[in-house]
Amino acid sequence: MDVVVSGSPPLGLSRWRGRSLRGRASPVLLALLPVVAALVLALVGGLWSAGARAWDTQQMLRQAQRHGARSVDLAQALIETVQMGQRMDDERRLELVNQFFNRRIYFRDDIEVWGQVDYWATPLEMFAQGQGDCEDYAIGKYFALMAAGVPQAKLRLVYVRATLGGVGGVQQAHMVLAYYPAPTAEPLILDNLIGDIRPASRRPDLQPVFSFNADGLWQGTQGPGAGDPTARLSRWREVLIKAREQGLF
Repeated sequence: MDVVVSGSPPLGLSRWRGRSLRGRASPVLLALLPVVAALVLALVGGLWSAGARAWDTQQMLRQAQRHGARSVDLAQALIETVQMGQRMDDERRLELVNQFFNRRIYFRDDIEVWGQVDYWATPLEMFAQGQGDCEDYAIGKYFALMAAGVPQAKLRLVYVRATLGGVGGVQQAHMVLAYYPAPTAEPLILDNLIGDIRPASRRPDLQPVFSFNADGLWQGTQGPGAGDPTARLSRWREVLIKAREQGLF
């Protein structure tokens, strides 16, 4: 597992790739590296095996019943969608799963849905509400794509600063899911803000801050609004615990 942190990256696609700390990081970052590495290993290191395991669909549906009829209906629809995706190539899987969540889930901020400023929901929790925010979309797509057969190494949950309203617009924290066809390839971005999947070079409105998966943690640009990666990963661990109980891996 790698923990990769970079300073301010050059313009272009390198913004979406982590670079090694060796010879680049500040003394403070170097001092924190063992702590971050241990945290990432503890929080996400077990996810690799999760990607290789099929969903327990019966457990999912039993748990969905606890969240109400809407959750059951959406869970059954997602199971059928994933089963279709298992017979497709990655390109079609991405389209199928992206459309499922973007078309069926309404966007609402966490404070409106959960009464909390920042809450990460499992897909079943999101289905019960029929709505969620950017993290919930990205997390749902992440679980669904792995179940459909996309290797986890190709997926990263990415925190970005999104510029809304064009050049000079308002910046806000946002999460997307990135798909890397190869480790050094340009990623494709799955986003709830737009309906289609676009390569990173066609998303100049997004500035990656940090990303993570089972392989490690990558940090890109620095600056206000980036958030604390360790705090975010703590929420990710909470999601994983609930997701395991719900049969998602």
